[in-house]
Amino acid sequence: MNPFDLLKNPSAIKEQAEKLQNEMASLTAEGSSGGRMVTLTLNGKFEVLDIHLDPLCVDNRDVKMLEDLIVAAHRDAITKVQEKIKEKSGALLGGLNIPGL
Repeated sequence: MNPFDLLKNPSAIKEQAEKLQNEMASLTAEGSSGGRMVTLTLNGKFEVLDIHLDPLCVDNRDVKMLEDLIVAAHRDAITKVQEKIKEKSGALLGGLNIPGL
């Protein structure tokens, strides 16, 4: 797609951007770690919506392992949200490769 075609209709761009922003807010992705011992759900704003801990991983003698599993699940969920954002924004940008998006 020619990037100059986007500039011909700025109101359509604004409308598409607002639609995309609303869709991003409703996106969710689940990340997991430790063989799904820890699962974490994020929304499109990268806010944590839910954390589920398998009772097997809750051992007060190994808090460090649990902390590491939570961080790993969070990273996994972030990656999945970013992939979904990239998919949805690709339609708006018409395949343009814009660094950072």
